[in-house]
Amino acid sequence: MPALVPLIDLTPWFRGDAADRADVARQVDQALRTSGFLLITGHGVPPGVRARTRAVAREFFALPAGVKARYATTVGGRGWLPPGAEANGYAEGTPTPPDLKESFSLAADQPTGDAGIDARWFRPNVWPAEVPQMEPVVGDYIARMHALSDELMALCAVALGLAAGFFAPFLGHPTYEVNLNWYPPARSGQAPEPGQYRIGPHTDFGTVTVLDREPGRGGLQVYSEGTWADAPYDPAALTVNIGDLLARWTGDRWRSTRHRVLPPQPEAPGEDLLSLIFFYELNHDAVVESLPPPIGRTSFPPVVAHEYLASELDAITVPPPPPAGSSPRHLRADFRLRAEKLAHATPRGLP
Repeated sequence: MPALVPLIDLTPWFRGDAADRADVARQVDQALRTSGFLLITGHGVPPGVRARTRAVAREFFALPAGVKARYATTVGGRGWLPPGAEANGYAEGTPTPPDLKESFSLAADQPTGDAGIDARWFRPNVWPAEVPQMEPVVGDYIARMHALSDELMALCAVALGLAAGFFAPFLGHPTYEVNLNWYPPARSGQAPEPGQYRIGPHTDFGTVTVLDREPGRGGLQVYSEGTWADAPYDPAALTVNIGDLLARWTGDRWRSTRHRVLPPQPEAPGEDLLSLIFFYELNHDAVVESLPPPIGRTSFPPVVAHEYLASELDAITVPPPPPAGSSPRHLRADFRLRAEKLAHATPRGLP
């Protein structure tokens, strides 16, 4: 039986000969066909870089709520996503209460010259003045994640039997997002609502996601063979999974696998976790067309990257509070209808 999340050492990919690289590519193809997730070691990101990034993120989240509110934004923006801003389950049509987390969100910030595109996808990042080390430390982390993700896309191409540079023309000026996610302890005397998670069940939207996480009782779970299972953890490894765009591109050869982050558990109510997540995407105007057989097995309609991503991000945004005198029940129904419309309109390649 294949491992739930296979562990793959990338050292032979970076330092080996052609046979070594081919063997790593074979392992990646197998992992993404069966799991959609993998743990990677030999990735070249020093432990100290990861630790410093987590430390400055914790410094920000420890600030008073009133200070963090100066940097408040919405899903897809730059800055602080407060509690209650996001509900990831809605992206797949699963009505859930808002996710139990805070995030500090960053993204690609080099403009294209197209004002409309830049306003949505390449606006300047926001850096909190109260944490002056955040910009240099997190900026260095982002640059390393970008370089690693480019290498992972080359590895993915070889794993598909394509030239290593196959995806490169679609990655010249890509969009990407970075979430520093804080999963705070349970509130005293307040249990999570039924169906509420730190992050609700969902698949990712882009190409590859690179996650540096902490282990915990209320941690990452992966959906496999009809059930949810705790994702394995290795302190030296980064967790990698693919998103919907890459799954569509491979014609569902590879799986964009559902996952979630559990709420604080009764046996560990004081648990406090922090994840660093790099969501890699594509050039905003890239057209994703399913690869034909023998690589692909399903042909999805072509999609333009930024249009597809915008619809997904809009789906997980919790609407603002209802106007005075309106019904919260009506608001929830409206949000559910939006999610159901998206789920039925967009092939997602879910298991």
